[in-house]
Amino acid sequence: MKRVVVTGIGMINSLGHDKESSFKAIIDGECGIDMITLFDTTNHSVKIAGEVKDFDPTTVMHPKEVKKADRFIQLGIKAAHEAMEDSGLKEGEYEEERFGIASASGIGGLTNIEKNAIISANRGPRRISPFFIPSALVNMLGGFVAIDFKLKGPNLSDVTACAASTHAISNATKTIMLGGADKMLVVGAEAAICDVGVGGFAAMKALSRRNDDPKTASRPFDADRDGFVMGEGAGALVLEEYESARKRGAKIYAEVIGFGESGDANHITTPVMDGPLRAMKAAYKMAGEPKIDYINAHGTSTPANDKNETAAIKELFGNDIPLVSSTKGQIGHCLGAAGAIEAIISIMAMRDGVVPPTINYQTKDENCDLDYVTDGAREQELATVMSNSFGFGGTNGCIILKKI
Repeated sequence: MKRVVVTGIGMINSLGHDKESSFKAIIDGECGIDMITLFDTTNHSVKIAGEVKDFDPTTVMHPKEVKKADRFIQLGIKAAHEAMEDSGLKEGEYEEERFGIASASGIGGLTNIEKNAIISANRGPRRISPFFIPSALVNMLGGFVAIDFKLKGPNLSDVTACAASTHAISNATKTIMLGGADKMLVVGAEAAICDVGVGGFAAMKALSRRNDDPKTASRPFDADRDGFVMGEGAGALVLEEYESARKRGAKIYAEVIGFGESGDANHITTPVMDGPLRAMKAAYKMAGEPKIDYINAHGTSTPANDKNETAAIKELFGNDIPLVSSTKGQIGHCLGAAGAIEAIISIMAMRDGVVPPTINYQTKDENCDLDYVTDGAREQELATVMSNSFGFGGTNGCIILKKI
């Protein structure tokens, strides 16, 4: 099968509007979690999140188009533009029919679903916006981006909760490996920080309630963790067939050498160790069981995930456990966008030879006893990295990337 490499990356999250500023902030141990400003939280038990502040969608979209696209699409377009510019690919210089897109989101246009449900209930269905459905559908992220860059190859979309954009990377890689396209743009985006989004996760007791101290609320692997903190943002990666990328002199960040997927078949929201372990094993086997230098963990700051993921890592690697960290302490859990964002963070970690820290780790948990890089970013050469994503419904994804 064909080799697949990453030649362009872009991201936006609560710490920055581009890959360089947000990655620097992550390495510096900064935190983008704060009090919610996107809606009135007066009646909410949870009042904190990792919001993208001061984002102007007209920087990447025509003002008339903005109202047609939910915020998750707007954020995705921003990341996609950065990734495409980073790749050096310009319209007219690639074969449109051989360039596809794989988009992903865990929930999609929840803000517009909420808004138009209220309009329908209070003012009647005839007052619903004609742009409502196109703005809310997850695959419309790929639709908007494909139109922007005239990508006429496969147009795919993953909606697998918090594993969505990791699965999108896997599916885009498969498409190129099997000859379905020469290039694929992967875009994962999420913007579910709204009344029903935060209220819904809070009702499940999934979110941290440390409203009095937002900066330390998300604390992956810490004994006193009490739930995740919602984040929003987007990540985009340009994937290409290796020989094609090399021939055009592209800058190559990494090669996708392994991916794995699995299902828990256990519980709709409570994770287990077995499913994530099998996804990791599958990716590790496909990659040829290389030495893994770093794992960007799913690391949600929830009691069950962090314990189970730690156990799965120990089961897979035995006495040769890589460095592990979770960046969700800094940008929150970006749900369906998390996999793309964290894959990009992992790639940039390899590029710069530095392991991102896990912040807010204060109290040791006997079930979470690995080296989580809790004392600040650590300089270290990284040749091969793993990135994990696990989602509600028992859906799991893992990818392994190698520096070239």
